[in-house]
Amino acid sequence: MEQKGHIKKYKIGVVGAGHVGLVAAACFAELGHRVICVDNDAGKINSLKKLIMPFYEPELEPLVRKNIKKGILTFSSSLDETIKAAQVIFIAVGTPPQPDGSADLTAIENVAQAVARNLDSYKIVIEKSTVPVQTGQKVKETIYRYRKSNVDFDVASNPEFLREGKAVYDFFYPDRIVLGVESPRAEKILKEIYSSLKAPMVITDINTAELIKHASNSFLAAKISFINAVSRICDLAGADVEKVSLAMGLDKRIGAQFLNAGVGYGGFCFPKDVEAFIYISKKLGYEFGFLKEVKRINDEQRRYFVEKIKEHLWIIKGKKIAVLGLSFKPDTDDMRFAPSVDIVEAFLKEGAYVRVYDPKAKKEAGELFRGKRVEFAGNPYRAVKGCDCVCFLTEWEEFKKLDFKKIKVLTRYHLIADGRNMLDAQKLTKMGFEYIGMGR
Repeated sequence: MEQKGHIKKYKIGVVGAGHVGLVAAACFAELGHRVICVDNDAGKINSLKKLIMPFYEPELEPLVRKNIKKGILTFSSSLDETIKAAQVIFIAVGTPPQPDGSADLTAIENVAQAVARNLDSYKIVIEKSTVPVQTGQKVKETIYRYRKSNVDFDVASNPEFLREGKAVYDFFYPDRIVLGVESPRAEKILKEIYSSLKAPMVITDINTAELIKHASNSFLAAKISFINAVSRICDLAGADVEKVSLAMGLDKRIGAQFLNAGVGYGGFCFPKDVEAFIYISKKLGYEFGFLKEVKRINDEQRRYFVEKIKEHLWIIKGKKIAVLGLSFKPDTDDMRFAPSVDIVEAFLKEGAYVRVYDPKAKKEAGELFRGKRVEFAGNPYRAVKGCDCVCFLTEWEEFKKLDFKKIKVLTRYHLIADGRNMLDAQKLTKMGFEYIGMGR
């Protein structure tokens, strides 16, 4: 991405080298800023210095490589040194869910305390992680509490809206940039950092910015659960959810995105953010029953998929089942809260033999299924050999181009369970397959 020479450059520290932090660090460097990305995982930092990426994200590695070579992107395991060197600090650490649905903000507090210890000149501290509303206030209180001198600082919120698999593109071509600020100085700095990106800027207070992220993700999750509920009705009525969603999506008030019925949403953002928004709302005094139903529908969809297969196979015990696609979506190796995990576990519980394949998620899946009766195949055709059912759980492009005549020869029983409605049901049926879709 070409940058204009007159844009003001900042020394930026990005705390956290995960899916959000590493992408943000590489992209800020591409915008011309001098960036230090810090993480407390020394092994990860050493790997990044050797240009070994900790996860798969299209376009990320060449961006990291390019800006390391230019000398404007560096990696460190010293949080204190990074804070001292940076003018602007983006917090992109993990906020994992706790059993009650709340977010674990320990890492956020740790960063705030480190900022307080090392505050030797004005700095702006920006939440990039997804956090509950009013977290910014706690960050500010923590820095005030532990700072050693009367040095001025600002806290701000700049929630990320990066889709895994499209994160680099989304950074450079966002639908909007949300800036939650409390001072003209903080607003000016953030506007300058993002000045080369052509996108509407929503300037608001910190609490509102924090809520925007949870509200956005929860609404998208609700849209997915709505069409999945409709798909159940379609199954009962003998209707086609694909046509229903097509017609709905053509209505400009509704739009076509996130109206694909299937085994439900996964990944780290939607499940975590829905749970967190339910918890936050209850804590503030509002019972968000609507979102509880969104979560229930999503969880139920995975069980329903397994039940549909049981209807066809009768007894699952002893059957061989192939699962193609393990990551929660294509173009990522992320297995966090992926529907495939619950579905594979359900097959194993029923006594099935499970063979799996995913283009990118083998390492992640290997850790999740270690010690379990799951066989990993090197390609889709080896995965389906001798199987009684072939399940498609991720919409990888390569799966749409498979030779289904070959698959028919290789499988013992010709049953295809399409958990993403990604295949041509009519064509497969004509070829002699039994086809299971979701609401079609």
